[in-house]
Amino acid sequence: MAELRFVTDPDLTPDLVEELVDCWTDVSNAGGSVGFLPPVTADDIRPTAEAAFARCGDPDHLLVGFDAEGRVACWLILGDAGSPLRAHWRWVLRVMVHPKHQGGGHGSRLMRAADDAARALGVEALHLTVRGGTGTERFYAGLGYTEAGRVPRAIRVASGDDRDEIYMTKAL
Repeated sequence: MAELRFVTDPDLTPDLVEELVDCWTDVSNAGGSVGFLPPVTADDIRPTAEAAFARCGDPDHLLVGFDAEGRVACWLILGDAGSPLRAHWRWVLRVMVHPKHQGGGHGSRLMRAADDAARALGVEALHLTVRGGTGTERFYAGLGYTEAGRVPRAIRVASGDDRDEIYMTKAL
């Protein structure tokens, strides 16, 4: 099993931002459900990525898994819930494993590291959404998430191809 080193809120140097954007681009082009439909370029993703990264450190938290060579293998964001009444939970956003690292257990390790990072922040629960029709809800269920609800046909991936948005939660 390949080694991973997880870092919460790493210094967002220009090089790291480029690696994260490149990972996002590669995951999107491989069919990952991370906000874009293929084909996309790094230039397509960069404005969304920069806006997301601008929130990291406070109020959101970036979690990056680095491989043995120190390169980005996987990452996600623990997003603030946006209200003092919801300060006890976080959204798990933009979960991605670089395609060259998929199938090796990195996704499960990333999600367990997210649990640990959230607990360290004093978080009691995690919430996430998945795109229906991809089977990812089974992956998250295997990690202790339960379906809390769904919005039928909330995501349009193509004309005539609408998918449910599935809400899942996990108590820590």
